[in-house]
Amino acid sequence: RVIALENLVIALLVSASDQELKVAGEMVSYISPRPGFTRHPLTVQAADHITDIIERAARFRNKMS
Repeated sequence: RVIALENLVIALLVSASDQELKVAGEMVSYISPRPGFTRHPLTVQAADHITDIIERAARFRNKMS
C-alpha cells in the first residue's frame, strides 16, 4: 500500500506547479528534528523520503517536457 501511495503522490507532483513543488519541499522542515531535539532515525528517514519523492517526480517532469 505504501508503494502505491508513493507512486500516486509522484504522479500528482509530476503535474504540480513549481510553487506546489516548493511547498512540498518545505514540508521536510516540519518533519525534520528541530534544533536541540534528538534526531530520531525514523523522523530523519521520513524527511529524506519526502525529498526523494520530490526528486523522483522532477525526473518524470523533465522527461515529459
